Amino acid sequence: MQLFYNPDITDSTEEFSFPKDESRHIIKVLRKNTGDILYITNGNGLLFKAEITLPNINKCLVKIKSIEKQPKRNYKLHLAVAPTKMNDRYEWFLEKSTEIGIDTITPIICDHSERKTIKTERFERILQSAMKQSLNCYKPKLNKALAFKDFIKQDFSGHLFIAHCEETDRKSLKQLLKPKSEVIILIGPEGDFSSEEINIAIAKKFIPVTLGNTRLRTETAAIVACHSVAFINE
Repeated sequence: MQLFYNPDITDSTEEFSFPKDESRHIIKVLRKNTGDILYITNGNGLLFKAEITLPNINKCLVKIKSIEKQPKRNYKLHLAVAPTKMNDRYEWFLEKSTEIGIDTITPIICDHSERKTIKTERFERILQSAMKQSLNCYKPKLNKALAFKDFIKQDFSGHLFIAHCEETDRKSLKQLLKPKSEVIILIGPEGDFSSEEINIAIAKKFIPVTLGNTRLRTETAAIVACHSVAFINE
């Protein structure tokens, strides 16, 4: 099954037309024709089964035949991850975490961050592509980038963790995770969180954790954290 994405479809939609670029891909590349079935999601859990009624390369029209609601995961995961110096490493994290299972992503700008800006539109396209590739009907929410000190001012719920590399008292994330729960994990930049940031997070009830015995890159640490949460919920 190949999955298409459009955020504007709702459970009351009866007909839908694809934009020009996707219409051309459907008709010219996939060679779909009248009566062929396509699957579409709005990224909010709905899976639409649609039949092509007008196979036009500029405006492919489909009729919605049925709608299913994909079950939600039994946990919620929010990763706040500092942007990496090389953009492609952060994009890799976005892609893989979407495939594994994540609900919310917030880029956080930290004291030691070398990259201060992100390409939100490109990141959104990567999330959409990974969602479709993994046949997932829930697109992760990408928040706007925030300075760490602004992010940490928010009110949080669930289990709170900050992964850092300082040689202080830290517990193993895998030993602390609980299934079927809400989890927020902070992952710092290449230069790690500053001592001040760690102390601020601890004051906000974030528990310092380690992700293993080796020092991990930012994007690797984020994937390890993401997979650890998914694994404990299998």
